[in-house]
Amino acid sequence: MQPRVGREFEPVAAHLGRAYLRYSFTKGTEQEVEFLVGELGLAAGQRVLDLGCGPGRHAVALRRRGVDVVGLDLSLPFLRGAGVGAWVRADARQPPFPPSSFDAAICLCQGGFGLLRGASDGEAFTALAACVRPGGRLAVSAFSAYFAVRHLEAGETFEAAWGVNHELATVRGESGADARFDLWTTCFTPRELRLLADRARLRVDGLWSVRPGDYARREPDLDHEEWLLVATRAR
Repeated sequence: MQPRVGREFEPVAAHLGRAYLRYSFTKGTEQEVEFLVGELGLAAGQRVLDLGCGPGRHAVALRRRGVDVVGLDLSLPFLRGAGVGAWVRADARQPPFPPSSFDAAICLCQGGFGLLRGASDGEAFTALAACVRPGGRLAVSAFSAYFAVRHLEAGETFEAAWGVNHELATVRGESGADARFDLWTTCFTPRELRLLADRARLRVDGLWSVRPGDYARREPDLDHEEWLLVATRAR
């Protein structure tokens, strides 16, 4: 059965608030941004879309480098505390920008793409690509299906038909209180990401195995949590 697509992450974001930035996977922001600046050829004054920006950790780091960043997220509590400078509340599948509005785009740490339970992640991917001008660059991270299956933890389930990992997670919020949430993460193989890129008229420049705070040109393997795809929009 096709998974239902809703807005399940909004209550999680509202509970987390700025506490999101206390989690260990957010501590490698500077390394990730430094790597992406080099790979995407970002320079001061360029206009960049951060799709699914959350509290804006990548956007803020890019702005310190003079990049003109627009953050988009569905969570109003995240956006209010983001400090991004310019932000838009919208669905990742329907970004409210004319085509080719940005020099580059990023969507990292399952920020929108990867949270749609396998049913319309491709729609979000194509929408992101359309925001970038011809010849512009983008970077997208996605959770590895290989890693998810190989390291499935107690209490987690993997929906093989849709490549979706499900867990019931305890999340500590901004107030220090714990709450339990169902979390669904769409997982991908390199082949799936290449097919999505082809459909979105992107040329894949690199597809590497990475983990938070450790972005590198690493050949795809079974031991890293995420993929990082870097691509160029066709002219």
